[in-house]
Amino acid sequence: QEQLVESGGGSVQAGGSLRLSCAASAALYTRYCMGWFRQIPRKEQRERVATIHPSGASTFYHASVEGRFTISRDNAENTVHLHMGALRPEDTAIYYCVAMRYCTGDYSDVRSWGQGTQVTVSS
Repeated sequence: QEQLVESGGGSVQAGGSLRLSCAASAALYTRYCMGWFRQIPRKEQRERVATIHPSGASTFYHASVEGRFTISRDNAENTVHLHMGALRPEDTAIYYCVAMRYCTGDYSDVRSWGQGTQVTVSS
């Protein structure tokens, strides 16, 4: 069964940190790029925030989070983590864990979506 289960998220003040986690079924975790999309309020499309290659050797970030967010894999737990630092109000969004065919792909390349978790950053 293909499954992505997210945890973490919540509310934080600007400048603070949060960590998101995503536990994946082995079928997804070992074969696909893992990562996160987000749906920002009043924006039409979800945007790709960060992804990591199945090998863990390569990571990819949206320009707006480069240097502030770090994505990592825990192979013992089939879990992907997103450490979010120096958070800004514009990071407020619903964050979705994804398994996707290409690490630099778009919405159409997503194989599986998590249920989403809310992140709210207040100024």
